[in-house]
Amino acid sequence: MRSSNSQAMSLPPIHPEGRVFVAIAAILTFGLFWFSAVAGTIGIFAALCVAAFFRDPARVPPPDTSAVVAGGDGRIEAIVHVPPPPELGLGETARLRISTFLSLFNVHVNRVPVSGTVRQVRYTPGKFFNASLDKASTDNERNAVLIVTPDGAEVVVVQIAGLVARRILCTLKEGQLVRAGDRMGLIRFGSRVDIYLPAGTKTPVRVGQTAVGAETVLANLTE
Repeated sequence: MRSSNSQAMSLPPIHPEGRVFVAIAAILTFGLFWFSAVAGTIGIFAALCVAAFFRDPARVPPPDTSAVVAGGDGRIEAIVHVPPPPELGLGETARLRISTFLSLFNVHVNRVPVSGTVRQVRYTPGKFFNASLDKASTDNERNAVLIVTPDGAEVVVVQIAGLVARRILCTLKEGQLVRAGDRMGLIRFGSRVDIYLPAGTKTPVRVGQTAVGAETVLANLTE
């Protein structure tokens, strides 16, 4: 459930990673007006699209410290039980994986799903299939992060590049203490976020549901 604070009518700030792109788009737009008003108008629209992609709205995580929140905005694409990413060395035991597909129109700032300590950060090069496909979780370029909660639960969040994505940004470091809802990076442009939860975890969300990063509760680790 979203907090009413997140629905306040205000212009969201631009993520630092996107400011240079917005500046370039603005400069190009100014130059286009020297050629024609039509070209300049198209440039304004393009610059606004770039700014919208890198928007970074404030979010209000739930007060329940045992809640697992969505790592990104988008459509819940899959809920399955599969082994975690092999690069983390967590074994082959199947865990609950909730996949969220972020289209070009979604907010692309990724969020930490649980409070705890970052134990591993592992980048894996790969392909660039459409992020809505199931094979994107295993074949695409990705960045996997293992977070261990104060109660010892292991939660994995994976940033996955999409069809046109060409860079994954992750600001987390091993040993870092994080809180649920903290910003952890972003992916350019169009992507997917997978959350792996301990075996036996139940989830209230369903495939097709729209998730809101840092606010939609995917599970409760005490249930």
